[in-house]
Amino acid sequence: MSEKKKVALTGDRPTGPLHLGHYVGSLKNRLVLQDTHTQYVMIADAQALTDNADNPQKVRENVLQVALDYLAVGIDPSKSTIFIQSMIPQIAELTMFYLNLVTWNRLKHNPTVKQEIKQKGFEESVPAGFMVYPVSQAADITIVKADVVPVGEDQLPMIEQSNELVRNFNRIYKTNVLVEAKAIIPKIARLPGTDGQAKMGKSLGNCIYLSDSADVVAKKVKGMYTDPNHLRVEDPGQVEGNPVFTYLDAFDTDLDTLEEIKAHYAKGGLGDSVVKKRLNEVLQALLEPIRTRRAEFAKDPGAVMDMLKAGTNKAELVAAETLHEVKQAMLIDYF
Repeated sequence: MSEKKKVALTGDRPTGPLHLGHYVGSLKNRLVLQDTHTQYVMIADAQALTDNADNPQKVRENVLQVALDYLAVGIDPSKSTIFIQSMIPQIAELTMFYLNLVTWNRLKHNPTVKQEIKQKGFEESVPAGFMVYPVSQAADITIVKADVVPVGEDQLPMIEQSNELVRNFNRIYKTNVLVEAKAIIPKIARLPGTDGQAKMGKSLGNCIYLSDSADVVAKKVKGMYTDPNHLRVEDPGQVEGNPVFTYLDAFDTDLDTLEEIKAHYAKGGLGDSVVKKRLNEVLQALLEPIRTRRAEFAKDPGAVMDMLKAGTNKAELVAAETLHEVKQAMLIDYF
């Protein structure tokens, strides 16, 4: 008897097109997982509304944009089930049940939520939906019984909280319906912004998007933050913590040449413009086929939306089965 295939759940908020941080953070893992796991890829539009409730058009438009990015990088709808979060009502229902199993104090002290509240400047005006989105995320994961979730390192507290809810549910209702998930952390956990900020983020305006044109990529690379103390070509340069070299570490496959460039830069005699030229060449080689595929898929947005509808219908069948088991365990399956 063959071993049951593992289930993976991953996704992105449709608040804009995807960028290089997403690529190294989870998209590369998804390409591997779709051949080894039963993979669900979620477009988290409901979660996006937790801090974009006043701009639903932005979220709606970016559902298609994110789907185009998925297809362009090679996520195959015949291998992965791509679905829209808000179209699966069972997720919202499961979230409501989970809210009875977690305290408000626990939610307030989730490190990821605390950091994002600070980053977004919410202070005391944080929406309640934003505060409880770790619970919604737990519902996303468990509704398809995912046991693997590829995430960035900053999302580990979310996986921990999801697993807490699974344990609480199974203990309280004396069942094993729900399963815990293991996080898969990428080799490069976080890509800095082009401005030197610790994180690349859509709201920070420091991203290189997968859909950027060749000219736009070249311009962004040219303006990237480097070593502020590397004022003259002959000066020794700092490689560690230099965003240009962080990007080269992430994307340059010619490791021998890269090590030579690093040594030359550290010793002195190599200008920032030369290193940036190298990075631009590497990124253009990576992004050109992605841009080409994206343009082809974008010619027929109706077909892309049909793909999303088919994936959503497939995901809902799984979600309905899980919710039925959950309600049985909770003794609220009345009819």
